[in-house]
Amino acid sequence: MRNQDLRERVNSSGLLHWQLAERIGISENTLCRWLRYELTAERRERVEAALDALTNGEDEEAIKHGGS
Repeated sequence: MRNQDLRERVNSSGLLHWQLAERIGISENTLCRWLRYELTAERRERVEAALDALTNGEDEEAIKHGGS
């Protein structure tokens, strides 16, 4: 999956960058910077795993309550 595909997946999921970044354990600015360039395999796995978890509702309560 290319970075553009990841960005489109984030946008279509309705998630905000800060939510995804929080799940990964990085800042929103770092996530945006990561998505500007081709990701390493390790970073891509982290982003995809977080996207999967969030879109499958694993962190639904955290999303509803602003990540708290």
